[in-house]
Amino acid sequence: MSFISEFKAFAVRGNVVDMAVGIIIGAAFGKIVSSFVGDVIMPPLGLLIGGVDFSDLAVVLKDAGESTPAVMLKYGAFIQAVIDFTIIAFAVFLGVKLVNRLRKQEAQAPSEPAAPTKEEQLLTEIRDLLKEQRSS
Repeated sequence: MSFISEFKAFAVRGNVVDMAVGIIIGAAFGKIVSSFVGDVIMPPLGLLIGGVDFSDLAVVLKDAGESTPAVMLKYGAFIQAVIDFTIIAFAVFLGVKLVNRLRKQEAQAPSEPAAPTKEEQLLTEIRDLLKEQRSS
């Protein structure tokens, strides 16, 4: 098997395609969550704690020089990342919980009884014929 055909077999395998779709959707979901946190959650939270914008919180370790930028410890960006992570983790938790609940309901749902085998059908016919003969 040549390298190209081997790669093609790998690339079109279902798991690889599913993983690629998951990564693309995950990236898009990450943008949505980042916007939700940055544009919806953080402004009221900042207002509650006195109008502080977390992304601007930093400690200057060394002032900027003529040709060098300032060295800053941007702990506000870290706080923002922790809040983003917490919200994303909670959303994933809710999604997994929902999927597990649906799987549990599916497993508990009564399945259709199996169709009778040919032997069972023949035995049922014999039983019914014997009942008819006795009643006649």
